[in-house]
Amino acid sequence: MQVTINGELRNVSENLTIIDLLNEMKIDGKIAVEVNQEILPRSQFGDYHLKPGDTLEIVHAIGGG
Repeated sequence: MQVTINGELRNVSENLTIIDLLNEMKIDGKIAVEVNQEILPRSQFGDYHLKPGDTLEIVHAIGGG
């Protein structure tokens, strides 16, 4: 199925959770995920199953000084 991740159309497996997607993309650390213009709480990453046409923004938190 197709979803948009950070502006790029991608094919992903059916029934994928946000955690599965992040693992597949080798993304870890402090991140925020927005699904269809709503921030998804980290506690729901394992519960949310991607749907065809979802739009995601994945952002890494970077500390500065």
